[in-house]
Amino acid sequence: MSTWVLLRGLTRESGHWGAFPDMLRARLPGARVLTIDLPGNGRMNQVQSLASIEATMRNCRLQMAASGHAPPFHLLAMSLGAMVAVEWACRHPEELAGCVLINTSLRPFSRWYQRLRPANYAALLAVVAGMKTNRQREQTILRLTSRRFGPDAGVIDDWTALREAHPVSGANALRQLLAAARYRAPTDAPSVPLLVLASRSDALVNVQCSRQLARQWHTAILEHPGAGHDLPLDDGPWVVEQVARWAGLGTRSPFTSAHPPDATPSPGA
Repeated sequence: MSTWVLLRGLTRESGHWGAFPDMLRARLPGARVLTIDLPGNGRMNQVQSLASIEATMRNCRLQMAASGHAPPFHLLAMSLGAMVAVEWACRHPEELAGCVLINTSLRPFSRWYQRLRPANYAALLAVVAGMKTNRQREQTILRLTSRRFGPDAGVIDDWTALREAHPVSGANALRQLLAAARYRAPTDAPSVPLLVLASRSDALVNVQCSRQLARQWHTAILEHPGAGHDLPLDDGPWVVEQVARWAGLGTRSPFTSAHPPDATPSPGA
């Protein structure tokens, strides 16, 4: 039985995956799909966020050890969570069977203005500083991360409830930003199978970050032409299908080329 561990990004928690874990379970028969929170987020919101990706990775390994589930794991991770996955793969490749990296950005492969578009700085500062209501903050995040949903989408109710149940402090948000800004990936790819998924319409992180990562590490990349930064939110079925094929469970062989001809969104995107 394969075990998939899902990691979210900056200030986001397990609840922000929504229906995606169930989609993945349905598409990967027999797979165990688990979600864990980074320190400072979700069920760990009372814990101080760690100021380095390496320390955050160590915490995730401890969480998995405490869960009783044994490696090797598959990691599916977004954004900052994907940085944690990269560090895990580099430090402890024997514990991982593969990593799917979604809309991440890494030094030294990408420029600072590609990793977090400067046009979003003011909006993000307002969210971190608590300058708006909880609902307004979630509407801002949705505007920055989705190309599918508008400010009155039902997901806003869900996200507002998550923020009220597990508020992330401004200090923890800043520590997570600092960890992401400081992190520097190795030049050489880890010895773990990798798949990079990217959104061409990502308004938060330039898609060039994923392209440069894939080019540097000579790994497969698949691009969704219409989704935003939160690719599993905008088109979860597309993500699940690419993952299943990569894992060898699709009707076709796992991808070996960087740009397969059918890398298109599902009809609902």
